[in-house]
Amino acid sequence: MNARASAGFPPGLGLPEYPWEQLALYRQKASAVEGGPVDLSIGTPVDPTPEVIQAALAQAADAPGYPTTAGTPALRRAIAGWYARRRGAEHIDPERGAMPTLGSKELVAWLPLLLGLRDRDVAFPRVAYPTYAIGARLAGLHGRALDVADVLAGAPLDDVALLWINSPGNPDGSVLSAGELRELIGRARAAGTVIASDECYAELAWPDAEGVTPEVPSILDDRVTGGDYTGLLSVYSLSKQSNLAGYRAAFVAGDPELVADLTNSRKHAGMIVPRPVQEAMTQALQDEAHVTAQKERYRARRAVLRPAVERAGLRIDHSVAGLYLWCTLGEDAWTTLDRLAERGILAGPGAFYGTGGEQHVRLALTASDTQIATAAARLDAAPLR
Repeated sequence: MNARASAGFPPGLGLPEYPWEQLALYRQKASAVEGGPVDLSIGTPVDPTPEVIQAALAQAADAPGYPTTAGTPALRRAIAGWYARRRGAEHIDPERGAMPTLGSKELVAWLPLLLGLRDRDVAFPRVAYPTYAIGARLAGLHGRALDVADVLAGAPLDDVALLWINSPGNPDGSVLSAGELRELIGRARAAGTVIASDECYAELAWPDAEGVTPEVPSILDDRVTGGDYTGLLSVYSLSKQSNLAGYRAAFVAGDPELVADLTNSRKHAGMIVPRPVQEAMTQALQDEAHVTAQKERYRARRAVLRPAVERAGLRIDHSVAGLYLWCTLGEDAWTTLDRLAERGILAGPGAFYGTGGEQHVRLALTASDTQIATAAARLDAAPLR
């Protein structure tokens, strides 16, 4: 027991140390390389926020009144319209089936608690964004790894209250098919399990060697659901497609009963997206030119980095969509991380994403063109094997 607890003060939540703090020594090693480090670890956007979005934010800067938790009617209509155009979901109720959030990470972390889940588990992929597990702990629930493949193979969902899926996956860039989603929904509904689908990288699918780009269906795609969104939530962020990470601009959509309940809970908790950000989001969702331009930037960077990574001896697994290359040398991830740091490249260790990632590292495409070119040149000059 620590001194505060023994003195009668609350002991705190006892959450693990924020994982990225563990990279300090590798960052120091990469910084010692001539030319400085190339940081491909966290994956924060570096390109400018599109001017059309900045203008919308500035025009709404005079916002003396409280914003609405549910979002402005215009924003909710923009969210529903975006799902209809881009994600094949044409039956979202803009009144009760869509809501803005303070970034997607906030929703991921608090969703089990805000849904009022009790007793049953929160499940998530074996290789997954670590905040899914943190959300279970914040709600006092047990979190456990459970892949969609496990469920489709017969693993029961009876003790699972909330199943997180992630397609395209972070960190591995894998994608679930419409058929897999359709079967998963049937099994989840039979067990009374809510599915929350983290789809933040959906606009970023990449062509294979034959030029075929994989389809990335939403959990709300009407071909998957028939327009029935019962028990289903889709979570999306504008951080990646619109360079709005600094705005904390995201949203959730789907089952109108679940979204309405979340909206009410968030009203009580004061979890409200600022009005200028809501206006910026509305503009971002209506302008697709900037999304196309940003995707092309990432495509070009991927075309430089991917072959250099493979020439350096790393095998790239999955990575058919998203902003990352999921790589392995067949050794402990921390050893590979050290090898890359010696070359002035900082990566994300797969161990952060579960036991299934202990021999992988994650390389992000979210660095400048110059930095990506530098990383490729360093790998070519000093291959890992």
